[in-house]
Amino acid sequence: MSGEINQEIKSEYEKIQDKISYEDFLKKMEERKHDYEDVSFMSELDIARTIVGEYINEENKPLSEANEAHKINELETGRDNISVTGRVMHISNVKKFTSKKGREGKLANMIISDDTGEIRVVLWTENIKFLKKILEGDVIKINNAEVKQGFREDELHMKLDSTIQKLPEEDFQTFPKYDDKITNIVDIKGDTTVNVIARIVRIPKTRTFNKNGKEGKVLSMEIQDKTGKIQYTLWNRDTDILEYLDLKEGDSVKILGAMARIRDGEVSLTHSWVGRVMKGEFDLPEYTETVQKIGDAHEMRDVTVIGVISKIYDAITFIRDDESTGQVRSLEMEDDTGSIRITLWNEDANMDLKKGDIIKIIGGNIEFDEYSGTDYRINTNWNSKIIINPEIDSKLKTQLKECGKYLKPLKIADIHLMDDEGEEIDVVGRVVNLYEPSEFNRDDGTTGKVRTVEIGDGTGIIRTSFWDDKADLALNVGDPIKLENARTRLGNYNMDLSIGRPARIVKPSAEEMADIPSINDIEDSLYSSKTISELNEGDNNIRMVGRVINIYDPNEFQRGDGTKGIVRTVEIADGTGVIRASFWDEKTETPLNVGDAIKIENPRVNSREEKIEISVGRNTNVSKAKTEEAEKLPSHDDIKEMIYKTKKIDDIEEEDKNIKVTGQIVEAYGNRILYEMCPNCNKRVSLVDNTYICDICGEEIEEPNYLMIIPCVIEDDTGTMRVTFFRTAAEELIGMKMPEIIEVIQKTGDEGSLEDKVSDLVGHEITVIADASFDEYNEEIRLNAKKLVELKM
Repeated sequence: MSGEINQEIKSEYEKIQDKISYEDFLKKMEERKHDYEDVSFMSELDIARTIVGEYINEENKPLSEANEAHKINELETGRDNISVTGRVMHISNVKKFTSKKGREGKLANMIISDDTGEIRVVLWTENIKFLKKILEGDVIKINNAEVKQGFREDELHMKLDSTIQKLPEEDFQTFPKYDDKITNIVDIKGDTTVNVIARIVRIPKTRTFNKNGKEGKVLSMEIQDKTGKIQYTLWNRDTDILEYLDLKEGDSVKILGAMARIRDGEVSLTHSWVGRVMKGEFDLPEYTETVQKIGDAHEMRDVTVIGVISKIYDAITFIRDDESTGQVRSLEMEDDTGSIRITLWNEDANMDLKKGDIIKIIGGNIEFDEYSGTDYRINTNWNSKIIINPEIDSKLKTQLKECGKYLKPLKIADIHLMDDEGEEIDVVGRVVNLYEPSEFNRDDGTTGKVRTVEIGDGTGIIRTSFWDDKADLALNVGDPIKLENARTRLGNYNMDLSIGRPARIVKPSAEEMADIPSINDIEDSLYSSKTISELNEGDNNIRMVGRVINIYDPNEFQRGDGTKGIVRTVEIADGTGVIRASFWDEKTETPLNVGDAIKIENPRVNSREEKIEISVGRNTNVSKAKTEEAEKLPSHDDIKEMIYKTKKIDDIEEEDKNIKVTGQIVEAYGNRILYEMCPNCNKRVSLVDNTYICDICGEEIEEPNYLMIIPCVIEDDTGTMRVTFFRTAAEELIGMKMPEIIEVIQKTGDEGSLEDKVSDLVGHEITVIADASFDEYNEEIRLNAKKLVELKM
């Protein structure tokens, strides 16, 4: 420091100008600024006051008078401005802290002893500089300190203006001697305090834990001297020593005041609150790492293994006895001599691992495991170190990459050539078809869930079954997907895949997707597009696009095995024709509206009464047509004009379908419009002694279904014809819904209670879409109305 200083500092100097020259004062100021460079809250004025405090106290009394000397056993809480002389028995590492006001500081502890006892000395940020000049074993005098109540006993706290003087050791022969003996690791016994010199051979990551609601940290490194290895554990704030001293594997250290403990029959060291770690150059053998070959695995402890990951399984969460949660994860690794199962726990279970990664495990234990498939497994623990893609020599790296060549996903075409079930394989592709999940009951009474997902990769398509929680995954057609550990299962014609608990669903990398075609290209390779007029009975893997022109109410039925089913008829047209589509079970819930352009992939094409129909079941994919697909279709109005041919009554032929007929109602029969039907076989039932009996099933029916039929006769300028309205068409004609009609008839008890309302239809002009058929009993052509287009007076 040179030049002018401010008046406040000059005023401080004037207090001691008879004891020190101005030049020496400035020199001390410069030295002290360097000592306090880590103390952010120390101003130049504060530093000047610490210098003045070395000569006088606040009452301007000589320091020798203000600091009364005491023996350690005389110290009591509340005593201030005292001096104590003792031998340094322990010095802790410096620790960082943050005050309640957010200020950062430093803290260290010492233990000093005299011939009357020992006491803890607390050094704060401004006192840390003194540690550069003293060591364990030195005799020191601490000036101007204060005694405070500590956690267990009285403590000596240094203050801003406290000082430490090093004294000649020969003047204090009665003080306890400092034991600087270094103990070989092999000679360490439990329940002792030791000093060791060793090389750090393993530094695992710092782990967190929760105890009584408070979070803590722990780091257990492994150290080694020429006689053996041992664990050295740091807890909570002491884990910062690693960063503070910049410790790395291979560094040599002197550790003073370590506490030796025995746990599970093994001795380990723990860093004590007054322990100290010093980094330096010490005479120690170099550490040579031994890597265990997997093929030579047997029951061993604390091994180092390097291999390539060949299988990964998802982490599993479990509940411990204390009701806390933990996680465990399995994977398999292999080298050029064999493979082995690995078990990872808790934080390690969530490491970002991928098949093909090279992994190094340090400090694992090889255990016998008859269920692993490899006889042994490596069980890691909280002190194991796991390194992903470590630095290794090029020869070993090439060797392991060669081992991992076969780990690449298989092409779907190659999977279908496999003969054996139960193989675990990987596949990459795109979601081609998604089907709704369905629940089922297991033999043990639990409920399971399964969902069919079809995956394509350009070489083929494969059917996969996603089980239980995997059935609820959010997937969309076209999504890239990678399946790991999928199990092969022989389906009806090809190999299928089962995606159960061991399987993983992950997002493939850009490299893995490089050869996978777009969803449009995959679909084009899988399906043959056909118009309605091109369909033939028995067609497979076809795709058709059309517009919904009619949607009918679903009908329930009973299968031969007694289970309930449901079917819904939907009519679809594309400009080349119209086709009837039967939507079964869960497909009846497909959201559809008249006029919608839809795409149907993989329907079953069959013939019924010499007419082609399609069946839409679980394995059929129904989706909204893409914009470019919908644009190729005629509009809904155009389709209606094309398929609904207008005919006069006299021109109607018995094979006519979807014809539009207009006429005036001249007769309407409403004496009975509601008929009870068997809910099992859908045939009419008879009322016998107030009980409905189905002549087909031979059973009593508690609650029948109902069918509404309204027969009419219409007339135009060419003739008359009978038209029968069923179900929805009948509801449209009479202007009432089925539940309303049932309620009216049941309340009145009169089957003909709506006869007048039906009779009121006479004289109305109607336009209907209908199919014609020949009634052999009456030997005439009749119409079955499919849709009421218009009804007017």
